[in-house]
Amino acid sequence: MSRTMIGELVDLYNREIYPAEITIENGVIIDIKRVDKIKVSSGYILPGFVDAHIHIESSMLTPSAFAAEAVRFGTIATVSDPHEISNVLGIEGVYFMMDNGRTCPFKFNFGAPSCVPATQFESSGAVLDAEAVLQLLQHPEIKYLSEMMNYPGVLFEDPEVMRKLKHAQNLGKPIDGHAPGLTGTQALKYIQAGISTDHECFTLEEAVFKADHGMKILIREGSAARNFEALHPILKSHPEAVMFCSDDKHPDELLLGHINLLVKRALTHGYDLFDVLRAACIHPVTHYKLEVGTLRVGDAADFIVVEDLNDFQIRETWIDGSCVYANGEVHFSSPTPTPINTFVTPLFELKDLEVKATSSHIKVIEAIDGQIVTGQNTYPAKIEAGLAVCDESRDLLKLVVVNRYQPAKASVAFIRGFGLRQAALAGTVAHDSHNIVAVGSSDALLYEAIQLVIQMQGGLSAVHAQQTAMLPLEVAGLMSTKSCKAVAEDYLKLDHMIKSAGCKLRAPYMTLSFMALLVIPDLKLSDLGLFDGKKFEFTPLFEA
Repeated sequence: MSRTMIGELVDLYNREIYPAEITIENGVIIDIKRVDKIKVSSGYILPGFVDAHIHIESSMLTPSAFAAEAVRFGTIATVSDPHEISNVLGIEGVYFMMDNGRTCPFKFNFGAPSCVPATQFESSGAVLDAEAVLQLLQHPEIKYLSEMMNYPGVLFEDPEVMRKLKHAQNLGKPIDGHAPGLTGTQALKYIQAGISTDHECFTLEEAVFKADHGMKILIREGSAARNFEALHPILKSHPEAVMFCSDDKHPDELLLGHINLLVKRALTHGYDLFDVLRAACIHPVTHYKLEVGTLRVGDAADFIVVEDLNDFQIRETWIDGSCVYANGEVHFSSPTPTPINTFVTPLFELKDLEVKATSSHIKVIEAIDGQIVTGQNTYPAKIEAGLAVCDESRDLLKLVVVNRYQPAKASVAFIRGFGLRQAALAGTVAHDSHNIVAVGSSDALLYEAIQLVIQMQGGLSAVHAQQTAMLPLEVAGLMSTKSCKAVAEDYLKLDHMIKSAGCKLRAPYMTLSFMALLVIPDLKLSDLGLFDGKKFEFTPLFEA
């Protein structure tokens, strides 16, 4: 049985727009015919949007729940790195994501995580060695090797890292990159190892250098890291090298839009319509060899219908010839999954948060709003009874990481940028090993926030003004089994509580989640200690 769609076809290959009649049979486009005119306008028909790099887990939604929200904004596919859940559960976590993704028509394209754990300087719930990575890469649903965050391992030709890269090359699967700030000869060596993309560029100069040497540049706008303003001129200088991605996106922001927002934003800057749409729709499909239609005869009937080409209001979303969203309604549902998790209750006491002063000055992490990179500085410590303590007046708060996989002593450092007054927040969303991470203005509040997370066996918590709030994340301490709307409502309660305590960060929980991400400089904290991301080694908390 065939059906016909009539509308203004946006042909991204031939860079033209014309009235067309599209014939679909068994989910495939079998004919595209130009017509003289359209009697009744049915809108503009164009390929669906593809998020070129995202960790679904960071939405705190299962894949099927994520899909039910993303199709509202014209997204039909993602290039998804299941790195987060695999750090908790290993291969079992990757299979959970694929299994759940199959319960809905959305086109998830998962990668084989390359860095589990991300470094040897932290404790994770699993290890994926080169043989485990090969096992995943041989799976037909695994499309690529996920971001190679261990760029020092590439530069110094670590044997295990090089084996993982070689497995992907032998199987003809693309390799994603992750090398913030890397340029010059080091970047060239990284690229020559077969790594083809980077979503971590935070200066235009860096992006242009990498694009000039063959890399695809992913312009990222997530809930914490936002690089569009810095990178958008590359849409004009290197249009064929650009894709769009969100990387990490919280549920409250997913309710507002997805890749469509990047498209609209790029167009308001005056960039060519076809260049922008090719970045959003075509380039991820061709680079990763995705089984996603792009409005050609013989393709899967994957497309969207929009009201106009200015605000990109989505009228309909189609996947494999079926309308999955129209008139404000999503036309699919999926069963609630059975949660899987790994959480060992820590042997954690209030006194574990004490920091004995060994000198008068401490190294302090500087959180930067809108970035996952951090600064570092040195400040005089506030010392009471021989202990270095929080100092709200200077925004010197404590940052804590607690191992969730085995009993161990808490790791404590100091941080500026959160601005909390009599408050603390904690969670098990802590890239990349997803131990418990917390920030707070006193030991007592930190202890309470961490205990709430322990009670939930994973999730987010907030403590302020004798009030508490929690968001359980039953799946691996990363995802809820609820809908996007329900999770967003609970998340916004937490967000409001923390902001009412003085925090000015746009996304406090997302920013906190990156304070244990050692592969992003400058200064971070793992469960094993304070870490210098530039020197790639532990560093003492106190200045000598």
